[in-house]
Amino acid sequence: MSEIRQRIEQLRQQLQKANYAYYVEDNPIMEDAVYDRLYRQLQELETEYPELITSDSPTQRVGDKPASEFVSVKHNIPLYSLENAFNLEELAKWNDRASRLASDTNNFEYVCELKIDGSAIALTYERGILVRGATRGDGITGEDITQNVRTIRTIPLRLNLDNSPPTVEVRGEAFLPIEVFDRINNERKQTGVALFANPRNAAAGTLRQLDAKIVDKRQLKFFAYTLHISQASVSTQWESLELLREMGFLVNPNRKLCQSIEEVDRYFQSWEIDRHDLPYMTDGVVVKLNSYSLQERLGFTQKFPRWAIALKYPAEEAPTIVKDITVNVGRTGAVTPMAIMEPVRLAGTTVQRATLHNSDRVAELDIRVGDTVIIRKAGEIIPEVLRVLPELRPPNTQPFQIPAQCPECGSSLVRTKGEAVTRCVNSSCPAILRGSVIHWASRDALDIRGLGEKIVILLIENGLVGSIADLYDLTVEQIASLERMGDKSAKKLVDAIEASKTRPYHKVLYGLGIRYVGSVNAKLLTENFSTIEQLSQADPASLEAVYGIGTEIAQSVFEWFKISANLTLVKALQDAGLQFKAEKTEVKDLSSLSGKTFVVTGTLPTLKRNEAKDLIEKAGGKVASSISAKTDYLLIGDKPGSKLYKAQKLGIKQIDEEQLLQMIEFDRDSRSQKSEVRSQKSEVRSSN
Repeated sequence: MSEIRQRIEQLRQQLQKANYAYYVEDNPIMEDAVYDRLYRQLQELETEYPELITSDSPTQRVGDKPASEFVSVKHNIPLYSLENAFNLEELAKWNDRASRLASDTNNFEYVCELKIDGSAIALTYERGILVRGATRGDGITGEDITQNVRTIRTIPLRLNLDNSPPTVEVRGEAFLPIEVFDRINNERKQTGVALFANPRNAAAGTLRQLDAKIVDKRQLKFFAYTLHISQASVSTQWESLELLREMGFLVNPNRKLCQSIEEVDRYFQSWEIDRHDLPYMTDGVVVKLNSYSLQERLGFTQKFPRWAIALKYPAEEAPTIVKDITVNVGRTGAVTPMAIMEPVRLAGTTVQRATLHNSDRVAELDIRVGDTVIIRKAGEIIPEVLRVLPELRPPNTQPFQIPAQCPECGSSLVRTKGEAVTRCVNSSCPAILRGSVIHWASRDALDIRGLGEKIVILLIENGLVGSIADLYDLTVEQIASLERMGDKSAKKLVDAIEASKTRPYHKVLYGLGIRYVGSVNAKLLTENFSTIEQLSQADPASLEAVYGIGTEIAQSVFEWFKISANLTLVKALQDAGLQFKAEKTEVKDLSSLSGKTFVVTGTLPTLKRNEAKDLIEKAGGKVASSISAKTDYLLIGDKPGSKLYKAQKLGIKQIDEEQLLQMIEFDRDSRSQKSEVRSQKSEVRSSN
């Protein structure tokens, strides 16, 4: 029996080390097949000798039977909430108060940790074994969710300590990675189940599932950030974080030890944009005085510790009231409903408008004028209505309906079967012309500086521009005659229009605004059809044979060139001197990125992040969200974040967008591989 016991313990230790390396260090030390074989051996031994099963065994992470209810438990140590600061001025006031109370700022150090947008958990270990996991609750009592906590692979069932103290208390945040959250919501959508509002709600809901198997499937993670331990030589928060990591916990790698409040400011500001690149949600920074002796001296108020504060980023969700609902007509004729709202601060800006996408979304929300709504904005995404609060709806409101006629030209609107979008199909519609010219002048297309929306409207209203080609007939005198336009600004605009004639063929093609053809698709097409004549004569099968061009894009391009007005436009632009011929480029292997891992940071010159990701993946590469030793390349754009520093530290090669495009030039012979390409069903779309 002693040999069996020894073998079981050996298997548990091997599996525990493998789990730690895989889930915490992100650096696997064991092949999946080997892990599975060892796990099966342990299962078989424990089945044969059930008296040797212990609660810290890897086989005991997921319980066999769902819980019938959650039991209320009292926390051994209260979980205090944190005081909030919403700007750097409030942070400075907190620091001043702490300085006065401490009356000694010589050893003031600050630990900055990203505030994870998840669900707080309290863990209790006895003699190094996990015995309880509980929700925060009201801070004094919570619910016992030990069975669910055990499914989280970044929470060790046994601490990695040789001689563990009698009791160890750990606090941290359970969260859903964004990628997992999106997967769960996609699955719920397919089965007709209500979607989770955000990863925080999803994490909280997951922790309260009675069936631990469901919790296990949802792949929660856990960041540890607080340690209560006796018999340990730790005197600072920073040392505690290091010890937590050694114990086997996942500790946020983006923490920082700061020597001044100014350094804290810089840390906070550096993550305001970069946090959107993280694989999890964060809504602020937690700032703690590092010294435990200082923490003890400052103590607590009735609600908060005086030695810590949560510095929050501007809200990304906010309530407001709908004042009106209008519709906008875009350059493709798409009619987009728009909510006009009471102004509200959101993600650092004042928001008054939010997209409602299409009539299906309007019906799903049942949004009405007068409704109280929750709007959302993440990063640079256009604000959108997340949900309506019908309990606050005024009486006698009416459902909103998309109009039957175009608000710009009066033509009947059309909704094609199988599409969610309603469109104006009148090619002479002023809104379509306006949108087309604005798109043509945009940075990703012809990049005509000074030709903004207001100037475009003036040019159209004064009859100077009836098509894109008319831009190239404009004179300084004509532009100078417009309201608020002088000779100097008119000359600059004419020069900018003239300079656009040198833009490459793929930018011209993108500027034409062909439906579904984004900047990436345009480059693919011009690489495979070197002149506009070749492209205009290509049939759908030839177009679809291009790696990265799907059926929908191919059909759209084919149909665009069958419209005589479009061919007339192309001829006029050719006569004006625009580029409709591609430069010859070196052809490289289609799978040149096979097995390579990329990370993106900063704003790329022409590609959106999702377009760059699609390109890399179509060429056989992989895109990760964070830098690690496994990263092969860091793709850098304007204003790169902290990932650049990490890449430099690890010696990872950095490339720009142009170098990426050179790496993944597509094999022109792929046109002959039509059947293989079709089977891949690969499409690279833009949000046109």
